[in-house]
Amino acid sequence: MADTVTTRTDEDIEREVLREMTWDAEVAPAEIGVTVENGVTTLTGAVSTFSKKWAAERAALRVRGVKAVVNDIEVRLASAHERTDVDLAQSVARALESDTLVPDDRVKVSVSGGWVTLRGEVDWDYERCEAQRVVRNLIGVKGVSNLITVRRRTGPSPDELREKIEGALVRTAETDAKRIHVTSS
Repeated sequence: MADTVTTRTDEDIEREVLREMTWDAEVAPAEIGVTVENGVTTLTGAVSTFSKKWAAERAALRVRGVKAVVNDIEVRLASAHERTDVDLAQSVARALESDTLVPDDRVKVSVSGGWVTLRGEVDWDYERCEAQRVVRNLIGVKGVSNLITVRRRTGPSPDELREKIEGALVRTAETDAKRIHVTSS
C-alpha cells in the first residue's frame, strides 16, 4: 500500500489554526486575525493580556503545516491593569521569589514599557520554563523575553560512574542479605 501525503493548502492551515484557537480556553479567537502564506502563519489583532497572545501563538504552532508564526498581536491592557514598570518589576520579583521551582537569586529581571526580560543561569530547563510561565500570567505584562540560560552540566567520569553503580549494588546486596534467615533442624 502506497503512502499518500496530502499537501495542505494555506487556506486549510488557516482554517485549522482558527479551529485550534476556538478549542483553547485561553485564546480569544474573535479578537485574532489569521493569515497564512507558504505555511508561515501571521496572527494579528489585540488582546487584553499577554497570556492570551502567548496562548494564540502556542495554538497556531500545534497545527500541522504551520512552519513559523509571526505574532503581531498587540497587548492592550485594560486601564485597571496598567502598571508602572517599577510596580511590575516588584511584582515579577515577588512572584519569582515565591515560586519554589525557580532558584532564588538566579534570575534577574528588567522591565521596559511593560515588557519583562528575564536573565540569569539555572541548572535545569524546567526552571527556565517555570520562570517564564510565572511572569507571563501576571497582570500588566505586555511581553516576555526569556534570556535565561541553562548551565552546562558535566556528568561523572566513566570511572566515577562505575564506582557509584558498584556501591549501589553492594548496598542492595547487603540489605537483601540481612533479610535472609537460615535455620536448620
